[in-house]
Amino acid sequence: MDPFLLTALGLLGLLAVLDLFVGVSNDAVNFLNSAVGSRTAPFRIVLTVAAAGVLLGATFSSGMMEVARSGVLMPEKFTFNDVMVVFCAVMVADVLLLNLFNALGLPTSTTVSIIFELLGATATLAFWKIWQAGEPLADIGAYVNSGKALSMIMAILVSVAVAFVAGLVVQFLLRLVFSFRYEKAYRYLGGLFGGIAMTSLFYFLIMKGAKGASFMTPERLAFLKDNSDLILWSCFIGFTVVFQALITFFNTNVLRYVILAGTFSLAFAFAGNDLVNFVGVPLAALDSWHIFSAAPGADPAVFTMEGLREPFAASTGWLVASGLVMVVTLYCSKKAHRVIRTSVNLSSSTRGGREQFGSSLPARVLVRASLNANTLIRQFLPESVLEGIGSRYKKKTLQPGERELPFDEIRACVNLVVAAALIASATSLKLPLSTTYVTFMVAMGSSLADGAWDRESAVYRISGVLTVISGWFMTALSAATLCAVVTLLFQTFGMGLMIAGMVVALVVIIKTNFLTKEKEKSIEEDEGIAGGDVETIRTLLKEAIPVERARTIELLADSIDAFLVADAQKLTDCRDAAVDLLEEVSVARGNYYRMALYQGTKADRDARNFYYRSYSAMKDLAHGLRDQVSVTENYVKNSHSAMTGLMAENLKQISAELNRLKADFTTERAQALLTLLDKAQSDYLVQSNAESVSLRKSELYLGKILYTRELVTRYQMVSFLEARLNFQA
Repeated sequence: MDPFLLTALGLLGLLAVLDLFVGVSNDAVNFLNSAVGSRTAPFRIVLTVAAAGVLLGATFSSGMMEVARSGVLMPEKFTFNDVMVVFCAVMVADVLLLNLFNALGLPTSTTVSIIFELLGATATLAFWKIWQAGEPLADIGAYVNSGKALSMIMAILVSVAVAFVAGLVVQFLLRLVFSFRYEKAYRYLGGLFGGIAMTSLFYFLIMKGAKGASFMTPERLAFLKDNSDLILWSCFIGFTVVFQALITFFNTNVLRYVILAGTFSLAFAFAGNDLVNFVGVPLAALDSWHIFSAAPGADPAVFTMEGLREPFAASTGWLVASGLVMVVTLYCSKKAHRVIRTSVNLSSSTRGGREQFGSSLPARVLVRASLNANTLIRQFLPESVLEGIGSRYKKKTLQPGERELPFDEIRACVNLVVAAALIASATSLKLPLSTTYVTFMVAMGSSLADGAWDRESAVYRISGVLTVISGWFMTALSAATLCAVVTLLFQTFGMGLMIAGMVVALVVIIKTNFLTKEKEKSIEEDEGIAGGDVETIRTLLKEAIPVERARTIELLADSIDAFLVADAQKLTDCRDAAVDLLEEVSVARGNYYRMALYQGTKADRDARNFYYRSYSAMKDLAHGLRDQVSVTENYVKNSHSAMTGLMAENLKQISAELNRLKADFTTERAQALLTLLDKAQSDYLVQSNAESVSLRKSELYLGKILYTRELVTRYQMVSFLEARLNFQA
């Protein structure tokens, strides 16, 4: 056996493992965000439930593996060497592309990625073969399975509209039934709702998805088909009765069970539909090798791969092993947690918080059009109908210490059940539906129906949706293009470059995912402060003020030092750090608006005012620091003249005094620095009279003096506010 070929197969296996890691990091949001957003259970429990769903769902994905084998390429038109070029190029391009999107923290579609990579590689190799053979370009249809590829692409596009409308309609109807204050209706209808939800999940996952399982026999499938009505009615009646009894006699919250079951089901459906995106190509390559090996003495450059059209059942062992890799990724991937936060933020109902995306012109146009349409509709509907609908959307009053969730349990159930049903249906039809498209658009539809997109947040939410969807379509273009280029290189330079390319992909993925240390926030970390009581605020300010003060002073001193030696790179680093500081302080100050939702005592309200004033001062300083460092950075990068004489010497002394103040912020130290600043300003007048000092240099120098003075006085005020708060018992 050719050692190069064995090496290529081994590298494909390693890339499959890493592709699973990168892909699941990207797609974990699909089945975790609803349970995380509703905080129905601790994150570890949610992960465990999802892991069980992924592991079992992997064994139901056997039927989907045909997509990689013959869903895009016509195997009888390609030789063994050809398909190995295609499969290797697809894996290299796929791993690198998904890793890039993960690094940007954007959800994207692994399904779109794999399909368009297969299309790009197959079409490129087909054009190569047509050109070599002197055939007309019209013969491209004989090489590319355009009918199947088009049906898969159309299924993905249609799923966007179907998922959004389904989430919108189902959520709107359920909100009319239950309202936001659903405790009363839940007492009487909770069992029925739970029974319908659980039966729907069972039907779509087991009844519809069973034929894709690697361990299902024709006899078992026939039994499910012949007894489907009896099984479904038994499930519905059984779940309804049990849930209603739990509600009535034990006051149990069965919605949590539905959410956890939905999380399991969506993870199950994800693994069943999307596993082909990660291991389908390596398994197809392995199967190609088995087919070729069964023909001793065959020439790999001539032997064609009709065998890939034969019925195929993936080994249960390979599927379970793939599921285990996915489970490990769920627990270990930090990037998965970052993508979850993106999706939860976009569908959050929380008002007044920080939005993840800015506004855009298309979003503004859509919001304005929607407002005009809403005004028009309200003119035709009776006032009684509008009042009735409005009464169902009145939220319950939060109790002291109670946090407003990104969305409640009713919406979490809708997100999970509707998405799982749509994905499982596509799996039963052997269509590689984009789980990212479906779950994201269901969540967006349900959040719109729930009033989460109010006038304060709609333009930012729509901008976020447009940004993410644009990323998906950019995936299609970039995947096809990248894979076409890689295929052309592999076909031109042969097996040596194929192995080198896979090694490079392995090195890049290992370095970016395993060797780069990165501070990540816990998925359960809350940026808010419960009810904003006086003790919590006192403790927070005591811990936060010294840290923020030290960071601000240190960045200012470092930027002055970098400016004096014209270190542009150090100034760029300082500017980036100042931007991060401003972002963090802005988020912390935004917690005040959450505190305002709670009544509390007069002492609590006074403490919140201290909190707001302290963080407003620190935010203004962080904003000024960012501007100061940016101006200094541009000054150095534009190669303007350096500071000299008294001005340079004073800046050195200011930097040194800042470092002393950072270590010991006392009244004496602060006064010493203010005195030095007075001297520095007087010395400017002396130097400017003795020599010509440019306006740009003068403004930079005086700006640093002014900002440093403001920093000292503002933090003295913050210390005074903190002292007053501590004195107030």
